[in-house]
Amino acid sequence: MNEKLVSVFCAILVAISVSARPTGNDVFYLPRAVAVSSAGASSPASLSSGTESSSAAEPTETVPFASDDPNPRLWNIDTQDLSVVAPERGPLGAKIIGPDNLPLDIQNADTLAPPTTDSGSIPNAKWPFALSHNTLYTGGWVRIQNNEVLPIAKAMAGVNMRLEAGTIRELHWHNTPEWAYILKGTTQITAVDENGKNYLANVGPGDLWYFPEGMPHSLQGTNASDEGSEFLLIFPDGTFDASNQFMITDWLAHTPKDVIAKNFGVDISEFDRLPSHDLYIFPGVAPPLDATAPEDPQGTIPLPYSFEFSKVVPTQYAGGTVKIADTRTFPISKTISVAEITVEPGAMRELHWHPTEDEWTFFIEGQARVTLFAGESNAQTYDYQGGDIAYIPTAYGHYVENSGNTTLRFLEIFNSPLFQDVSLTQWLANTPRAIVKATLQLSDNVIDSLNKSKAFVVASD
Repeated sequence: MNEKLVSVFCAILVAISVSARPTGNDVFYLPRAVAVSSAGASSPASLSSGTESSSAAEPTETVPFASDDPNPRLWNIDTQDLSVVAPERGPLGAKIIGPDNLPLDIQNADTLAPPTTDSGSIPNAKWPFALSHNTLYTGGWVRIQNNEVLPIAKAMAGVNMRLEAGTIRELHWHNTPEWAYILKGTTQITAVDENGKNYLANVGPGDLWYFPEGMPHSLQGTNASDEGSEFLLIFPDGTFDASNQFMITDWLAHTPKDVIAKNFGVDISEFDRLPSHDLYIFPGVAPPLDATAPEDPQGTIPLPYSFEFSKVVPTQYAGGTVKIADTRTFPISKTISVAEITVEPGAMRELHWHPTEDEWTFFIEGQARVTLFAGESNAQTYDYQGGDIAYIPTAYGHYVENSGNTTLRFLEIFNSPLFQDVSLTQWLANTPRAIVKATLQLSDNVIDSLNKSKAFVVASD
C-alpha cells in the first residue's frame, strides 16, 4: 500500500479510537485489545506497555459497584427513643414538623425511612386486618381483605372470623373454594357433597379445612376452649365479597312460601318462623366434641375436607422451620397450597421467588422485613407484624427477614395445587461457575460455599 495512504488510514483509526473512549463520568470499560491475523485467528496484541492481552476479555467493571451501605431498618416497633422515628437516612430526608400519625410511623420504619436500595414504584403490598371494617354479630364477628382495600391482591382474598363456643356460621355455600387455617380454638365443620355423602370433623389450632366451590357447609365454635374459635379463610378470587356467598336463610326468605312448603311436602304453617333475612353468624349450643355425622345411606365423602396440619413434623433448617400442605398431602385442596414457616431472630427466609402464582402471606406472630423486587429497578421494602397481610405477585423476588427478637411465624399461601419456589442460592450454585463469577464478581470461596440444596430459611452469621 502507498505509504501516504497508510498514514492517512492510521490517522483515521486513531481519531475513531479517541472519539470512542469514555468521557466525563462514563464507567464503561472496553475489553483488552485482541489482534486478528490475516487468517482470521485471534492472537495476543502488543500493548504500549509491552504486555500481552489474553485472547478472552478479562472480567472488568462495566457499571459502578453497588453501594456498601447495609441499609438496615432504622428502628423497631418497641423502640423507646422516638427521636429516631423520622424520615431521615444519613444525609437524606428531614424531620416531620407538621401533623403525624406516630404509631404508624413506628410500625413502618422502611416506609418512612426507606433503604436507598428502594427504587421506582410498586403498588402497596401491605394490609393489616386491623384496618378492615369489622361486622359484629351476636357471638362473633367477621372482617375481610379483598382487592378493594389491597388492589395488588388480584388472585386471592382473606377473611378473619371469630365464633364463640356454640356460635354458628350458618348453612351456606360459595361460588369459589374456601380454604381455612385455625388460629385459635376448635371449629366443628359439616358438609354434604353433590352425591349426598356427608362429613363432620373438629378442626383444631394449626389445622386446615377446604370446601370446593358450591359445597354446602356450616361452621360452629366448640367448647374445646372457653374462647370458641378464630380462623383465617382464603378464597382464590381477589374480588371475593358478599356476592360470592349463598346462605340458606337468605334463599328461603326470598322464595314464595307455597313453593317452600311444596318442596318439603309439609304444611305452609311450618315456615311461620322462617327468618326474614340471612342470619350469617348467630348463637347456638356448643356441639359435643365426640359428635359424629348423621347416619347417611350414601356414606361419607371419599376425600376428607380437613387436614391435621398441626401434626405434620416441620423440616428444620439453619434459621427456622418449614412445613408444606398441598395436594400431595391434602388431596381435596385442589386450588390452595400453603407453607407454614418459622424464622428465628436474625435469620431470614432466603431470597427466592414463586414462578407461577401470587403469594398471599399472613403473619401470625413476630416482626418481619420484606423487600419486593418487581424488575426494571423497581423495589420497595415493607415491615410487618402479627395480623398483617403481605401480597407478592408472581415472580417478584423477595425475602422475609426476622427483624424482631422473638420467633417469626407466618403462612405463605398460593392459588395453586402445589407449592413451588425458586431459590436464588440454589440457582447460582447449579449454574456454571464462570457465568456466576463473571456476572457477580464473586470469589471462588463464595461460589464454593453456595448450597446446591434449597435452604428455605438461613441463619445469620
